[in-house]
Amino acid sequence: MKRVAHAHQGETLDALLYRVYGKTADITEQALQLNPHLVNQGPVLREGTPVTLPPPPDARATQPPLQLWN
Repeated sequence: MKRVAHAHQGETLDALLYRVYGKTADITEQALQLNPHLVNQGPVLREGTPVTLPPPPDARATQPPLQLWN
């Protein structure tokens, strides 16, 4: 099942991804591959544009390990 988000008024792809995932690193490129039609829209998406979302990133893999002592 595909997960889809719809653009808000004046929203860029990066802003949409940040709204959904709380980050954009390594996600924007994946989203563009899933949504090649977005390239022709320019930087600001039309309100209501459906965007197929990539799988959520694994939060544990992106955070450095917690170190309590040196």
